[in-house]
Amino acid sequence: MSTTQTLIDVVMPQMGVSVSEGTVTVWRKQVGDAVAADETIVEISTDKVDTEVPSPAAGTVVEILVAEGTTVDVGTAIARIDTGGGPAPAAAPAPAPAPEPTPAAPVPAAASAPVANGADGDDSMRTFMSPVVARMVAEHGIEIATITGSGRGGRVTKKDIEAHLAGPAAAAPAPAAVAAADAAPAPRAAPAPAPVVAGADEEATPLASIRKVIARNLRASIETNAHVTSIVEIDMTRVGLLRKEINAEWAQTNGVRVSFLPFIMRAVIEAVGHWPWMNAEIRGDQLVQKRSINLGIAVSIDDGKELVVPVIHRAEERNLLGLTRALTDLAERGRAKQLSVDEMSGGTITITNPGVLGTLIGTPIIPPGQSAIVDVCAIVKRPVVVSDEHGNDAIAIRQMMYLPVSYDHRLIDGAYAAHFMARVKKSLETWEPTDYWV
Repeated sequence: MSTTQTLIDVVMPQMGVSVSEGTVTVWRKQVGDAVAADETIVEISTDKVDTEVPSPAAGTVVEILVAEGTTVDVGTAIARIDTGGGPAPAAAPAPAPAPEPTPAAPVPAAASAPVANGADGDDSMRTFMSPVVARMVAEHGIEIATITGSGRGGRVTKKDIEAHLAGPAAAAPAPAAVAAADAAPAPRAAPAPAPVVAGADEEATPLASIRKVIARNLRASIETNAHVTSIVEIDMTRVGLLRKEINAEWAQTNGVRVSFLPFIMRAVIEAVGHWPWMNAEIRGDQLVQKRSINLGIAVSIDDGKELVVPVIHRAEERNLLGLTRALTDLAERGRAKQLSVDEMSGGTITITNPGVLGTLIGTPIIPPGQSAIVDVCAIVKRPVVVSDEHGNDAIAIRQMMYLPVSYDHRLIDGAYAAHFMARVKKSLETWEPTDYWV
């Protein structure tokens, strides 16, 4: 945060090293509202997470600089708080550049000089100008000391400038403004988007910020990656039997239960060790391989209306128990919207699990910055042909699952993806009891 006299800027926070901008979603406080230190003043959304921003100090909100729904860079001032301190001399902030091609006239010196105190005797409020006011003063060559401010402490507001321009003083525009007008016509503002009109049997609802981020990221992935999906069928009967044995043991020793998903996670991690391009990406004209396997796990929240993808960093260092604990923790905190930006960043390969809801097959979209995503589908009992050690065939009831993988064909060819999935299939169908410790 930065300070100007008794005013404190609330800035768009840095929500992770890879986050460069944020969107204001909801203002919890409005101009004139009192706010306590660390009290939530605004809700913001980034491409990683939605979060609440606390006030950096106690005071009164005197200005909101960024409207709801607006996206700005990290570090941009989005509001100002008056902490109620004593007066201090300071220059007005530099005006924003004017839209006309001819440079605008500089802010008059009187704008930064001390003037008569406002109603509460605070010179800082009287001399402070917002960027909008400073620009208007510069464009019209206004002597700000001649304007009576209606804002807090006698501060001159945008409405005061507009009222001044509408009065007799506006009849003779400043030379700089005339020169700018003669040089080129004022640019036309872009037309506002047409409002959405819902029919009689329809209901229009603004998209949530996280849904806008999901839409933007997935559209970027579709436009960048060459999506191909390959599918293998896996017999999960052996894993199902081992899962029962492990849960009987862990219920006594660890107090946790393992689902099918950690077995699949462990098999994917093991297969990446043999086929590392599944854990890489094309960046510019280079192949970038990732040393660590940062496994993203898609988690549905708000009854499926939203989606988060927490990441298990260095997943290759965890055994089956470690993956189970990490999965449970991240899924629970993801649904409660308590994940940090770091816990949702840096994924190198992702697993999504719609099969838990009965989905039989799918073709998922690759997350940005990755080259593959594995789609865990429903495990269903059905009759299949099995062979014994002598080659004799029989029909048996087995727990079967389709396992698709979507991959970026610019980097990964079909044969490479097939090798990777064959390794995953082999791990799951031949799992030994000791494998869950590694």
